Amino acid sequence: MSNLRPLPLIQRVFAALVLMVLLAGCTTATPPDSVLAVPAPARKYAAIVVDARTGKQLFEVSSTAQRYPASLTKMMTLYLLFEALETGRVTKETQIPVSDHAASQPPTKLRFRRGESIDVDSAIRAIVVKSANDVAVAVGEYLGGSEEQFAAMMTSKARQLGMTSTVFRNASGLPDDDQHTTARDMAVLGMALRQRFPQQFHYFSESDFMFRGRLVRGHNDMLGRVRGVDGIKTGYIRASGFNIVTSYNADGRNLIVVVMGADSARQRNDHVEALIQRSLSPSVDGAKTRLMFAEQ
Repeated sequence: MSNLRPLPLIQRVFAALVLMVLLAGCTTATPPDSVLAVPAPARKYAAIVVDARTGKQLFEVSSTAQRYPASLTKMMTLYLLFEALETGRVTKETQIPVSDHAASQPPTKLRFRRGESIDVDSAIRAIVVKSANDVAVAVGEYLGGSEEQFAAMMTSKARQLGMTSTVFRNASGLPDDDQHTTARDMAVLGMALRQRFPQQFHYFSESDFMFRGRLVRGHNDMLGRVRGVDGIKTGYIRASGFNIVTSYNADGRNLIVVVMGADSARQRNDHVEALIQRSLSPSVDGAKTRLMFAEQ
């Protein structure tokens, strides 16, 4: 463990406890050392692994503690956009205008000019791949009339899905002290997206897309790193640390893995990979806890 930087005592104790939980009942190879590094600082870290087919919780640490969602927020923005597609309110060719307010959002964004618009299909890709804040806000304004009204719609939908501890204040996940969620709620949302919109879920596996003749690359490095990972969304603001919701779907297993509060994207991704490896071990029983979902 000499390659790990020294941690304050409370962080070392917390990290050791997490490692003990990870290793309990595990007969496969020991997860990488990054498992120790990710949980620090404890005030930001939270994680959960759920078997998406049965709802069984396989692992959790602080999964019901309040955390900032960052760009995981955009998962709900997309949920409502997928609903609009399903009901026929929009088509993939519908043009969404980009207001001055939307265009003024800080990066990451596509940088629109006054009066420009984006079609729904490109908007979905921009939000998934680029995590474009300007596009997320434009979608929110189009569907909700204003971003504030759309955020209220997002929170209402969260309650319908059983996300009991989530409040949305914007469509993008940009910093807002009153916007919060939990790892458990993000797992609920990740599963709801796959179950409700299987025909749209392929968007979350895309790592780049063409927009106006330019290749736009994403930054979800879990795609292509672990066989079976097919999405879905990363997020970061300074207050949250590095967040991710990851879907694993291979060999008859379907997992949703949520990690929040990592110190870097690399730590976060290493931790997710270790949790997937652990959860696929035949010796892992998991907690006898079933996540309950409201009617969608």
